[in-house]
Amino acid sequence: MKVWGKPVRLLHWLLVLAVASAWFTRERLGPLHEWLGYAALVIAALRIAWGFAGDRYARFAQFVRAPRATLRYLREVVAGRAPRHLGHNPLGAWMIVALLSCVAALGLTGWLSTTDWLWGYAWLAELHAGLGWTLLALVCLHVAGVFFSNWQHRENLIAAMLSGNKAAPRDGDVR
Repeated sequence: MKVWGKPVRLLHWLLVLAVASAWFTRERLGPLHEWLGYAALVIAALRIAWGFAGDRYARFAQFVRAPRATLRYLREVVAGRAPRHLGHNPLGAWMIVALLSCVAALGLTGWLSTTDWLWGYAWLAELHAGLGWTLLALVCLHVAGVFFSNWQHRENLIAAMLSGNKAAPRDGDVR
């Protein structure tokens, strides 16, 4: 069943490429690092816009749940009783919010550090670097969550993010 459309998948993999490339150029290749950061910021902004205007499974309103519902889902995950979600599950939803927010904050602090107003301030450089490490931690948690969900629900989310397709809904799945 088609779940994730081309815009979601394209923006996801372009963001992976831009963020990974920016990470590996952070210590040298300054101008390239800056442009990759700007690209990541634009991609994140497009994904945020698509989260409000996109198709059903792209919309934040479809998958972002209240904190109480998310904690309930976490308890179900720990107990091994979490339902399979056809779209993003509540933990994955908040991870998307965290990842996009962190990329946006990184892009903003990176850009601010090039302005006459804030160029050369150590606190801004430290904040930018700290956000970079925070993003790395979030990415690691995201990948771990994908692998855990793959195991728990016996599905391949990486293949789904490439093809857009997931197995048809089963009894007990959240649509």
